[in-house]
Amino acid sequence: MATEELTSAVQEHHTSTGLDNTKMAMWGFLGSECLFFGSLISTYLLYRNQTADGPNSADLYDIPYTSVSSFVLLMSSLTMVLALAACHRKDQRGMRAWLLATALLGMVFIGGQIYEFTEFAHEGLSLEVSPFGSSFYVLTGFHGAHVTVGILMLLLLVGMSMFNRLGPDDSRKVELIGLYWHFVDIVWIIIFTVVYLIPS
Repeated sequence: MATEELTSAVQEHHTSTGLDNTKMAMWGFLGSECLFFGSLISTYLLYRNQTADGPNSADLYDIPYTSVSSFVLLMSSLTMVLALAACHRKDQRGMRAWLLATALLGMVFIGGQIYEFTEFAHEGLSLEVSPFGSSFYVLTGFHGAHVTVGILMLLLLVGMSMFNRLGPDDSRKVELIGLYWHFVDIVWIIIFTVVYLIPS
């Protein structure tokens, strides 16, 4: 009994604030990501009307299509919550199913973004054509890269669980990746609002 309590204390590594070290590190990382995306969004706002001879947002954006894609990504936050709830219930099978659902929804979003980028390229929008094109692709491209990293982490959790390397008491790992995933979703809400919904 004493050994179990000692092991639990070693694993949690509480800070002077009473919070776990790993959770504090994740919040610190997400704070730096806020600054990163804040700078990209600010750059886009500065250059969104500088289209040179290229197409502008009114020529390109398909709001209904992007709205559906955004809804898919937001639904993945719900499946992530359900995955964590299943983990807390020690339901490994349920957790794997919801993690896979979250990853699949993320893949659908990324597929939609690739399709959108392809359509924009056919319309003449590229990184080189205008400051608007550069800032748009950098902002949405980096967000897509973050979603892709999140998908890989979710699939890693599924693999660990299948090979018994993610036990019922390892909910902290699922929680930390869940924090990252929710952050990515929240950032997309801001990007979608600023880029697609607010007129130039």
